[in-house]
Amino acid sequence: EKSPSNLVESPAIIQLFGDEFLRRPTPEDLQRLLDVGEVRRFPGMIGSIDCMHWEWKNCPTAWKGQFTRGSGKPTIVLEVVASQDLWIWHAFFGLPGTLNDINVLDRSHVFDDILHGRAPKVKFKVNNHTYRMAYYLTDGIYPNWATFIQSIPLPQGRKAEKFAEKQESARKDVERAFGVLQSRFAIVKNPALQ
Repeated sequence: EKSPSNLVESPAIIQLFGDEFLRRPTPEDLQRLLDVGEVRRFPGMIGSIDCMHWEWKNCPTAWKGQFTRGSGKPTIVLEVVASQDLWIWHAFFGLPGTLNDINVLDRSHVFDDILHGRAPKVKFKVNNHTYRMAYYLTDGIYPNWATFIQSIPLPQGRKAEKFAEKQESARKDVERAFGVLQSRFAIVKNPALQ
């Protein structure tokens, strides 16, 4: 049986798109991402992470409760890490729509390399402190981890306001990636049929 979660892992999809699109960043890719982050005044930043809910029109009745949340319509979750050029470096797809971003993150493979000691080697300085792990920009729901940089909810003072403004603007890269996916591929914009 084909489920939403194993579609991306199907041999045909991997054969067609694997070498170029379904791969980890190369060292050159990583350096380019870090260079772009530096130019944008976010040294160490390698992208933004967020989730999107895709409506599932023909969700089996037995699964509707598991896939339906506040909208009243069943959805499938897509977790993405995207860079400024809208390249999607990580995609995790197929979890039930009742899960929020944190529940999806708990099941995601986005940090597998870190957990298995294969994290890319990076080094950057912020406020005279040296860091050795890259990070993603996130919205406020994500946990306070060293690998996530969030905005400041109620910024006090010009410096904090400027940081919040820049972070929220740069974090929108992932939102733009979702928008481009939906505008270029009607299948993502419209409800899934199977």
